[in-house]
Amino acid sequence: MRPRSLEPMKSGDRRQNYMILTVTILAFCLPRPGNAQQQCTNGFDLDRPSGQCIDVDECRTIPEACRGDMMCVNQNGGYLCIPRTNPVYRGPYSNPYSTSYSGPYPAAAPPLPAPNYPTISRPLICRFGFQMDEGNQCVDVDECATDSHQCNPTQICINTEGGYTCSCTDGYWLLEGQCLDIDECRYGYCQQLCANVPGSYSCTCNPGFTLNEDGRSCQDVNECAAENPCVQTCVNTYGSFICRCDPGYELEDDGVRCSDMDECSFSEFLCQHECVNQPGTYFCSCPPGYILLDDNRSCQDINECEHRNHTCTLQQTCYNLQGGFKCIDPIRCEEPYIQISDNRCMCPAENTGCRDQPFTILYRDMDVVSVRSVPADIFQMQATTRYPGAYYIFQIKSGNEGREFYMRQTGPISATLVMTRPIKGPRDIQLDLEMITVNTVINFRGSSVIRLRIYVSQYPF
Repeated sequence: MRPRSLEPMKSGDRRQNYMILTVTILAFCLPRPGNAQQQCTNGFDLDRPSGQCIDVDECRTIPEACRGDMMCVNQNGGYLCIPRTNPVYRGPYSNPYSTSYSGPYPAAAPPLPAPNYPTISRPLICRFGFQMDEGNQCVDVDECATDSHQCNPTQICINTEGGYTCSCTDGYWLLEGQCLDIDECRYGYCQQLCANVPGSYSCTCNPGFTLNEDGRSCQDVNECAAENPCVQTCVNTYGSFICRCDPGYELEDDGVRCSDMDECSFSEFLCQHECVNQPGTYFCSCPPGYILLDDNRSCQDINECEHRNHTCTLQQTCYNLQGGFKCIDPIRCEEPYIQISDNRCMCPAENTGCRDQPFTILYRDMDVVSVRSVPADIFQMQATTRYPGAYYIFQIKSGNEGREFYMRQTGPISATLVMTRPIKGPRDIQLDLEMITVNTVINFRGSSVIRLRIYVSQYPF
């Protein structure tokens, strides 16, 4: 501030007197552009503890503030330079740091009574953004509460000490004076699903997950532990679960329920005889006359004759079959045959009734399974004696009306009975297999018969 000096009055005035110019300066606290810190006007300094603007005593801080015969007098916000010989200036304008004048007044100018000038007091002035309260203390003005701010409607006002700032709420950023929404989903705030909303965002999780307390990350839900959704076994997976069924069951189309698996429908070879399905399993059964082997699928014949588990009489012979037995009566040779053993009948040569009959009839028994694969060699026939010049002819004399068998000669004195068609049991078949002996040297022709009784079982095992 430029100092103000005292000037003499014009000569037209009858009094040789001086006029003291007093200047009262008010201090204002103004914000410096671009700076949030408040400043005081020239002539005042900021007292930070109290927040008040205190006058600067220029008479102490400025060297030679007044020159020549001028005296420095400090004022609020400035200072005055007055003549040291001024008889008018007293008391309130005296400089406490200058030597008071005590010399004699000039004779030509006797001293006048001191005018009653008002005392200049130092009013308490608050810096910008503060106001005086009832206790004469500077308190902050809340511009946000008094609506004296200049924030636009998209901004929020935040009161600060001695001022305020305009800012944006969470989820917005300040761009060219406007608060624009921040798309948090672009920055991967959510672990899985993100939905942006004005000023915020919302995280959600895919099915099978639950949102953690942080509101961003997702945690797998153990559906099996919470409530078993499966009928039988539940296996938790990341984000889901799968249902499994016990052995013997299969998962239905809904992926939850289990239904019995009919193993017997998969293959007819699962069991040798009969497959019995049960919930979750199956078992193989055998017909009467058989037992189930350790492999739990195969059936084996029970030899009732060996175990004496039959109903044959003492006169009968027990013949074991696949799945059963036969009680065979003793043979009875018909006329003109005579019995020469348990299974042989002979027609004597001296008996004229035996001329066109086979010399011997031998009884044999055998069994075959039902529907046996063909062709199959099932029986062999052979001459016991070979005579010089003789040859042998083998044939089926009777019992082959269905042409299910034929004789194949395998050597000069042997032949094999071959089954050519599968035979379904149970069935009993009797074949007369004839061996004809021809000797051209002695002009002889004779024959012998094997009466073969074939028992076909009910089952193919």
